[in-house]
Amino acid sequence: MAVQTLSFQDYLNRSTKIKFVDHLQESLSETGFVRLTDHGLDSDVLNQAYALTKELFDLPLESKNTYTLKQLGLRGYTGFGKERAKGQTTGDLKEFWHIGKDLNQDSPYFLRYPKNLWPSEIPQFRPLFCQLFAALEELALNLLNAIGEGFSIPKEYFPSLIEDGNSVLRLIHYPAVNGMDTATRMRAAAHADINLMTLLVGATDSGLQLLNKEGKWVDIETNPNEIVVDTGDMMALITGNALPSTVHRVINPDNSQSARYSMPFFLHPHSDASLGRLAEFGGSNDSKAITADQFLNQRLSENGLK
Repeated sequence: MAVQTLSFQDYLNRSTKIKFVDHLQESLSETGFVRLTDHGLDSDVLNQAYALTKELFDLPLESKNTYTLKQLGLRGYTGFGKERAKGQTTGDLKEFWHIGKDLNQDSPYFLRYPKNLWPSEIPQFRPLFCQLFAALEELALNLLNAIGEGFSIPKEYFPSLIEDGNSVLRLIHYPAVNGMDTATRMRAAAHADINLMTLLVGATDSGLQLLNKEGKWVDIETNPNEIVVDTGDMMALITGNALPSTVHRVINPDNSQSARYSMPFFLHPHSDASLGRLAEFGGSNDSKAITADQFLNQRLSENGLK
């Protein structure tokens, strides 16, 4: 089965809502992916976001390194080649920047999540990406609610799961690969996402592939006006793999002079959320189930970031 392309406006329309829910469940169940059009994100904001992303990574390395946390991969800058896919011994051909949610001080996670780092060299950066983060989080919640409707999950479950969640917006720069070791290293080696759901806002170049059920790599084109959605390991856990976490990768380009930028939004639950299988998928209330925080830290270690 091919990845389906759905219009988000069909979810908002009473007459087409059920059809959207059914097709979303079908595509995610069969492929782990769906392509979303008419998502409502402001195209001007997205264009500005990509322009600022390029400006960010064009900063001198010395400047970018000042925004690196001791534990890599949580917030701010993570340098080129630092992250590797699970099971790999070499790092991916990329550098990236993480932005999380700015929590209120009364949140139980205010002191538990790392604080955002904002590049002082780019004053427009913080307001623009806070706006984009909020829009992506709202869209992701709508998609979760659609999933909940499809599987008859109580409507309060997903909103409570991601309230004050540890979600991150990742800005990625894949430099031109000219002169690099492309024989043994890839822009993003084969991996599955850690989180509940990922929303990939277009990309400036192709290269994304998923591994289908027949064991073949399939190209996923990332149209600038579309969002590619996939479910991650945490969703696979709570649904007993009814919604799988599909392995994917970003291959090296044919044009060695071509750079690539992308902006995936990784939707995470709050850190204390249980990842035990839900009753709707044959699970039980297991008090010993791994929490989102425990699972995240385990995977960060496997990816070379701890």
